[in-house]
Amino acid sequence: MNTATIVAATLFFIIVPAALIALTQRLRWAEKIGAIGLCYIAGLILGNLGLTNESIQSVQTSLTDLSIAIALPMLLMTLNIAQWRNRAGVAIVSMLLATTSVVTIATAMYFLWQTDPESTFDPSHMAAMAVGVYTGGTPNLASIKAGLDIPHANYLVFHSLDTVVGAVYLVFMLSAAIPLVKRYYPKFNATNTTTQASQNSALADVTAPEITDVLERYGDNYRPLLKRSNLRQLLVIGSLALGCMGISLILTQCAVNLWDWENPTALSIVLLTLSGMGLSLMRPIQRLDLAYRFGMYWIYVFCFTVATMANFDSITDVDPAIIGFILAVVTGSLVLHALFCKLAKVDGDTFMITSVAAICSPPFVPLMAKALNNSSLILSGMTTGIIGYALGNFLGITLALALQSIP
Repeated sequence: MNTATIVAATLFFIIVPAALIALTQRLRWAEKIGAIGLCYIAGLILGNLGLTNESIQSVQTSLTDLSIAIALPMLLMTLNIAQWRNRAGVAIVSMLLATTSVVTIATAMYFLWQTDPESTFDPSHMAAMAVGVYTGGTPNLASIKAGLDIPHANYLVFHSLDTVVGAVYLVFMLSAAIPLVKRYYPKFNATNTTTQASQNSALADVTAPEITDVLERYGDNYRPLLKRSNLRQLLVIGSLALGCMGISLILTQCAVNLWDWENPTALSIVLLTLSGMGLSLMRPIQRLDLAYRFGMYWIYVFCFTVATMANFDSITDVDPAIIGFILAVVTGSLVLHALFCKLAKVDGDTFMITSVAAICSPPFVPLMAKALNNSSLILSGMTTGIIGYALGNFLGITLALALQSIP
């Protein structure tokens, strides 16, 4: 394959997601489907119509790996850990309980899944993807797919089913769950417990501009990425991400040479996560307000490219047991999280906000806050959800490697 073909193919896979994002900004039907959904649909159609072929397979493979490596540091470099620690209050406890619940149920499902010898899915991969996506979101799912070398078709099947199950979960949380939780859990404004009092104190000085800043940073308005005035910031963000990628690759190669490391890709993903979190400790980098959206754009590039590599037949031929696995993890972790929060005397609003942040990802937090009529929890919900992006990679990859080591 000549250089011109490589460049043309690369530009194609980078530009199409940008066009699909533009559709979501302009057309109502596209906005309802969402950028990720459009990327998957367009990729599957193009890939299965034969518009992409084996001659550009190397470009597709390289771009899926590169897009994740670039996106991870961008998503995490503006995370304000100090703000999360000071403002999240009891949401920290609730998020940890949510994470514990997901890991517990996913591990239990791994051992149950092993009884199905005909499954084409590695049960450790299923458990890892479940932990990743239900503590963070799509970026975690994509990172774990790359780190564990999960087949494209298996990844798409899991993500497609997760989208459907997640939609049902969200409808339940926005409707029937609200009166149920409010009836049996402490009220958010109550001050009869130390935990709730500390939460109210932590959130007392949260201002409307701070909430607006969080929504702008982690929202779905991608127009600022196209402004010429923001080009310098994008170049800085891109340079930092490439620097993280270079350092991670060097350290991974050192680990392979010195200790004969068996899973270098997984180590690279963990190091990229750590490097992004390390950058977030620097105040000047925290001010790069386009980093998260720039990172999400590269996640969309990943979604589109990986979809063009999947065979439609392998995706539609879904084992019903996989649906059962995802349903069990979502339902089981929700019930266990609810039980833990009840025992820890976490108020109902915080339980629901952190549950949505973990299972559906941070962008859905404002929707839950609006349904609860409690905008003061947006900041803590969003920040605990963002920290889930970091936790998901560590927990998902670690769990998979631990389960694979069991004889």
